[in-house]
Amino acid sequence: MSAVIQTQLPPSGRLPLAVGDPERPLVFGADGTVTLGAFMARVRVLAEALPAARHVVHLAEDRHAFLLGFCAAALRGQVALLPPSGAPGTVAEILAAHAGGGAYRLEEPALSMATASDATGMPSMVPEVDAAGLAAIGYTSGSTGRPQAHAKTWSAFATSTAQNLAALRDLWGEEPPQIVATVPPQHMYGMEMSVLLPLLGGAAVHAGRPLLPADVARALRQARAPRLLVTTPVHLRALLQAGVELPPLAGIVSATAPLAPELAAAAEARFGAEVREVFGSTETCVIARRRPAHDAAWTPLPDVRLAPQPDGTLVQAAHLPAPVVLADLIELEADGRFRLCGRQADLLEIAGKRASLGDLTRRLLAVPGVEDGVVLQLAPDAAGGVGRIAALAVAPGLSAAEVLAGLRGSVDPVFLPRRLRLLPRLPRNGTGKLRRDVLLALLDAGA
Repeated sequence: MSAVIQTQLPPSGRLPLAVGDPERPLVFGADGTVTLGAFMARVRVLAEALPAARHVVHLAEDRHAFLLGFCAAALRGQVALLPPSGAPGTVAEILAAHAGGGAYRLEEPALSMATASDATGMPSMVPEVDAAGLAAIGYTSGSTGRPQAHAKTWSAFATSTAQNLAALRDLWGEEPPQIVATVPPQHMYGMEMSVLLPLLGGAAVHAGRPLLPADVARALRQARAPRLLVTTPVHLRALLQAGVELPPLAGIVSATAPLAPELAAAAEARFGAEVREVFGSTETCVIARRRPAHDAAWTPLPDVRLAPQPDGTLVQAAHLPAPVVLADLIELEADGRFRLCGRQADLLEIAGKRASLGDLTRRLLAVPGVEDGVVLQLAPDAAGGVGRIAALAVAPGLSAAEVLAGLRGSVDPVFLPRRLRLLPRLPRNGTGKLRRDVLLALLDAGA
């Protein structure tokens, strides 16, 4: 039975914290299945034990524990703070920024006890929340600068979840999917696909956060059909390289970084399921979808309107309280779809020739033997010249000279990296993103 998402506010101005029959599965895993009703009873037990505060930093990586903490805090009217990383400095900074209304951190050890707590006698009905109230504050990854905060209301989450269902439902049909996600729930993509779809979209989600290919395969075998894998290009590439066997999938959803058409096509051929890429941001949530193995153009989600700007794209949507300007440049097509053209900061012009960092990175990854890599432009020198091109790569068994030789066949000489450092692995975060300041430090360390 599929859940119905309410996009218009009820007269009371309140929304259910979750939808569906109390007996429907919400969380599954090696320890069995937790129904929505049993989950809500445990939520009430945990809510009574939480400290009084206005904000809470959610740090649990285990999906079951995160869901419990998120819903229990919501029951107390507390706003979830979703840090871009669990680094002590980052968490301390976020706590300090919200100290005025009271803020605390909720971690896995305390939540693990709640997942196994005895909730006998506690009500299993789903509570309601203030539709206009703040649900969460998400933070950008900081990959291009300092993380920025963006607040989300419960009504905005309900509307964006309805849009996501419209974009994805044809992958699994009428029977709600069982989701296995490799992305952290603190990331807005992870929040939308592995927290809100289970709560507000009727899906069930795996209790853990599998990362290694064998763990992902094991988690998918614990799911029943239809199975939906929510992942990133980095994790999808790792699954293909590992050669693991996966059970039948209803679909694979990817986001957080551009998905190369070649990688999407290889995944569809290997796993026998459509790979659907979604496009969005912390500021906007998901706003478009495409099938990269077959189409370069993106289809906006319902009620999403885009307008190209000189320095980016103006986004208007039903779930956004005000228009948002993204740094991404687009070209609109006559049928309403659009093509991504990168970001102004990613576009290069050297010696009268043009390229983009995204395309150069794609060509680096296409070099045989390169397992991971990134191309970036350094800041101009003191004389104010053009910033040099640099790269970091993971290429076991290859030398830097061999990697550069592989690039020469597809990259104009003016865009070849002047500095290339080989590493055993790149410092990607939980969603596969790379911070520019960390990359520059690695380049300097290898100079």
